[in-house]
Amino acid sequence: MTETIHPFYEAHRGAMEAAMRIRLDLAEAMLRERAHLSDIDGIRQEVMDEFDIVLTQMPYVGGADSRMSDFFMRLIGFMAISRVLRQHAVPVPVIGEIERETYKAQLLTVSEEERLAAGRQFMSPENLALLREQAVLSSTSSHQDAFPEDFVYDFVEPGPGDNFEFGINYRACGFCKFAARHGDKDILPNICGLDFDAYATRGIRLERTQTLAGGASHCNFRFSRLS
Repeated sequence: MTETIHPFYEAHRGAMEAAMRIRLDLAEAMLRERAHLSDIDGIRQEVMDEFDIVLTQMPYVGGADSRMSDFFMRLIGFMAISRVLRQHAVPVPVIGEIERETYKAQLLTVSEEERLAAGRQFMSPENLALLREQAVLSSTSSHQDAFPEDFVYDFVEPGPGDNFEFGINYRACGFCKFAARHGDKDILPNICGLDFDAYATRGIRLERTQTLAGGASHCNFRFSRLS
């Protein structure tokens, strides 16, 4: 295990730690009522200590040049929460419920105007062009050699009769690789569950019927506008 944090993540460490503290504040009541934990201050410290470890384990996938860097920075902290709650014998489905509701509450702290603007940007022609470009790049041998822990994906154009605007098929998942390397495969589906609220709060409908974490050949993300 690498024992230092990559400089790119170190530069964002303060923001990531602040986000973790907000999540723990939002999760406090659920940790008491659903996980039946009483020493919340102790849990907070354990999670932040585990997050320090997770930061050293985060794979570098290209920094600001890769859209997937943001996914790692926003979601990898839930691995730390899951690990600690698992150590306290909280059932994995309960961990998933707590994390999903916590993440939704955190997303909703951003104004509706800002969230919907982010959703429009995601669905914009300019972003779709970027997605197409980075999908092609992700599949090249040079990129996979440079960033073996990155995601690999295809951009999917809608066909006749399809009711989505575009899709992404993830053929390799950075979180799956992370979980396999660090013994987190049982809590991996909790990360997958966060995607639906992440998009819905921005006015985007995500449809997905299979995941790599669930044993499928790819994750079939399909996107359309909620209104």
